Amino acid sequence: MTINLKEYGLSERFTQEAAMYDGLFLARVSEQHRDLYRVIGEGGGFEARLAGKLVHQADSQLSFPAVGDWVMVDRCNDRTGSAIIHHILRRKSALVRKAAGTKYSEQVIAANIDTIFICMALNEDFNVRRLERYLTIAWDSMAAPIIVLTKSDLCSDLPHKLREISAVSVGVDVITCSAENGQGFEEINSYVEAGRTIAFVGSSGVGKSTIINRLMGQEVLATGAIREDDGRGRHTTTYRQLLKLPSGGIVIDTPGMRELQIYTANLSRAFEDIEEIAGSCRFSDCSHGSEPGCAVREAIHSGTLSAERLQSYLKLQREAAYAELNSRQREQEKLNRMFGGKNEMKQHRKQFKGKKN
Repeated sequence: MTINLKEYGLSERFTQEAAMYDGLFLARVSEQHRDLYRVIGEGGGFEARLAGKLVHQADSQLSFPAVGDWVMVDRCNDRTGSAIIHHILRRKSALVRKAAGTKYSEQVIAANIDTIFICMALNEDFNVRRLERYLTIAWDSMAAPIIVLTKSDLCSDLPHKLREISAVSVGVDVITCSAENGQGFEEINSYVEAGRTIAFVGSSGVGKSTIINRLMGQEVLATGAIREDDGRGRHTTTYRQLLKLPSGGIVIDTPGMRELQIYTANLSRAFEDIEEIAGSCRFSDCSHGSEPGCAVREAIHSGTLSAERLQSYLKLQREAAYAELNSRQREQEKLNRMFGGKNEMKQHRKQFKGKKN
């Protein structure tokens, strides 16, 4: 059986780049399990591992394959064992966040995607500030974000929440849906196109797997019931995976993210309203604090902009700026915050030793 990779999103761009590698075969990463991958090539799906040279030359986590990547492997099926991944083709888009935990590193959530469905439940999971974070990294990914509000049957104040969403979702389509009554699923399906890839992201238990099962027409992903104590769903997806829909589109399901820290960001798109207002500030480098002639503060006083949205913008702006610093700069920034600088730290140590003696 030969698989037509165009059904898995293959475009002319990737075909042309793949032609540069003689003796290797094109495949798309469909699953990732630590250092073991599953890929789909013309001969079907099979396991693959990284070539030693690829691992040795990697300078960050961005240099490793992610679900959705197009890669060059040494075989087109698994008849002779696991394949070896030798190259990753240039990504047309990538959804990236700071990896969870204290170590500063990046993590590719999904690659080569066309649309990102940001799923958020309309029960206790509802959080506008978290949604702003998702929109910030989604716009930076080069894919188009769409907000999917799930569990509408559990929401008693839908008009109010939709107004809150409208205030932070400039230029983004919003879909309201419910697995209980089927509301919104026809609209979700309208975004599915043959050969195009949709990534589903959101917190655990918001209903991503339920939506994908509906699109697949069968129960291919496990789902969990809502906990009664906090209204949250149980975590079901444990790894990223790519699936081809019967209608011809492709979806990438991702595990729920307990924390979403910024690695790269597009604040200009996610906070287009604030940046447009800021263009009228008296000073071009206005920090929107105590400077005279600040149009942003005037907008807050007049009620056209919320103070919470400005604080969220400034917080994400600081995170994004911090993420751009290299390791030495980050250490210096830490010293500046704690002691005022390296010399001040040395003076602090001398004073501390003097007190001990």
